[in-house]
Amino acid sequence: MNIEFMHGVTLLDALALLWFLIAWAGYTKWADRFSQQRSSLMNVMYHYRLEWMREALKHEIRVADMAAVSTLVRSISLFASTAIFIIGGIVAIFGGLDQVQELTKDLRYVASTTKVMWEIKLLTLALIFVYAFFKFAWSLRQFNYMVIVMGAFPDFQEAASEKAQTLAERAARINALAVQTFNRGMRAYYFGLAALSWFIHPLIFIASTLLVVLVVYRREFHSKTLRVLDPNSDYEAVIKS
Repeated sequence: MNIEFMHGVTLLDALALLWFLIAWAGYTKWADRFSQQRSSLMNVMYHYRLEWMREALKHEIRVADMAAVSTLVRSISLFASTAIFIIGGIVAIFGGLDQVQELTKDLRYVASTTKVMWEIKLLTLALIFVYAFFKFAWSLRQFNYMVIVMGAFPDFQEAASEKAQTLAERAARINALAVQTFNRGMRAYYFGLAALSWFIHPLIFIASTLLVVLVVYRREFHSKTLRVLDPNSDYEAVIKS
């Protein structure tokens, strides 16, 4: 199926890219709705985040809580920095695209394609990781907002007050939003890895995209980690399995 769709672009490549975009956007929208109807890592972890914030209210010194937040922020910063490096590498390939084509033309596992398709594939990869960087950057800002809310917590002796409980709920919700944003950045990494297979063949690209959707779905809705964390699951049975 090598029908030319437009100048330098085959119909199969166009369909593969369309499938990729529909699968990514469709799964994201579907997962957000489905997670409201059944147990998922996001909604199960929210209860733990809320308990964390409520317990933080009772701490006279909240150094340990801030250290936990710092650990989360460092891991997000790592992914944000990595996204920048990947984008830089892709831009560098653009500068030497003729040499890259020459080096890969004899590789059997790399699809023979036009310069236009190379540019489209590289641009797609670059946009994926630009999206990931923006998500990680926004997640970092949300965690900063959470720290500010935690800084507004009243004295530990007032932990049971309505004001304190409201602030704990707000901090937990901001935490959940920050993690949701981080998860979307991580999904971009997964789908970015699938997009790499486009350089081999469009059909492999289609299959890789489907595989990523299945893997992400299983981790978010059917993983052993979820069953361990879910208060309604049989914890002992999960551990023994």
